[in-house]
Amino acid sequence: MVKDLETIRRGTVEIISPEELKEKLASRRPLRVKFGADPTAPDIHLGHTVVLQKLKQFQDLGHQIVFIIGDFTARIGDPSERPEAREPLTTEEIEKNAKTYQKQVFKILDKKKTEVLFNSTWFDKMSLSDVVKLSSHSTVAQMLARAEFKERFNREIDISLLEFMYPLLQAYDSIRVKADVEVGGTDQKFNLLMGRQLQRDFGQEPQVVITMPLLEGIDGVRKMSKSYGNYIGITESPGEMFGKIMSISDQLMVRYYELLTEENLDEVKRIDPRQAKAKLAREIVQKYHSETEAKKAEGEFEKVFVKRELPEKIEEIKISGKKIWVVDLLVKAGLATSKNEAKRLITQGGVKINQKRIKDSDMDLLMDKEYIVQVGRRKFRRIVQVQVDSHI
Repeated sequence: MVKDLETIRRGTVEIISPEELKEKLASRRPLRVKFGADPTAPDIHLGHTVVLQKLKQFQDLGHQIVFIIGDFTARIGDPSERPEAREPLTTEEIEKNAKTYQKQVFKILDKKKTEVLFNSTWFDKMSLSDVVKLSSHSTVAQMLARAEFKERFNREIDISLLEFMYPLLQAYDSIRVKADVEVGGTDQKFNLLMGRQLQRDFGQEPQVVITMPLLEGIDGVRKMSKSYGNYIGITESPGEMFGKIMSISDQLMVRYYELLTEENLDEVKRIDPRQAKAKLAREIVQKYHSETEAKKAEGEFEKVFVKRELPEKIEEIKISGKKIWVVDLLVKAGLATSKNEAKRLITQGGVKINQKRIKDSDMDLLMDKEYIVQVGRRKFRRIVQVQVDSHI
């Protein structure tokens, strides 16, 4: 039991309470470990996998994972860490995201050992009377004590009664599945504690709450998020994943080891930082792709970034006409999302053509030969002219 507790403690921010967890583990019965996810987006990045890794540890210790897909609660939107209300999703969007989400989640969890439930199963059957009774288990003062709500209230930003219901609905999920433990990010603490409160009110033994840290993105500053552009998606190409991991700081590397792997941290700290980073990159690419792909990604990285050679495979872009403005070229080649971004990349020295850095955003390229365009360290395009048949 002591070893199990050490495994569960690793990387956690808080356990409420450790004594209750010890008691539950001492019972020697499989615990029902709950995790709920609203399918508000289709893709998962490494930040999401921090909680999933903890669930896998519970699973490997013989406990039952109860994975709740919040198809009903996604219609409301979780207010956690939100300065404003979320835009509601359509039923079609939620269903599509849920399918993609499950496929990615089971790259980590064992599908055969995971109980998957949709919370619309019980919420769609609730009457108005049931909802009114549920709402009586919390107060306005209690809700306004929540950081996000308190900030919005002070700034006179509207808070809908629907958003007040969200923590109660997530908590009610715990009652329906009789959760022994619920795991979530630190941004979920209010909702997880609401589950404990509601279970007591309904005569159940309160769940143990385990909060996990929010993983920093590759910039090492803000939490990993697509909106910040600092994420590593688990469906990204092996080469992209490997390169992004190799770009992180040595300090952040240790944190990634702690939260994303089972490696001994003392041993990791004794390895040369660059070798340790490459080992981390191999392990993560192998987990979400394969050992073969991990080796290929490492070889490609060495070729491009150490030996300064060109990648083996470069996407080809065909351009018509005798010449093209370099800014338009970057946008057409998918190396910049807009002309403004293209200009910024050029002036900041982030663009190379035929391995020579350019700084003039006004230049035109004559399409009389092939060009290799590089943006940053990992994005390459081969630019060729469309051959026009001159015969009528």
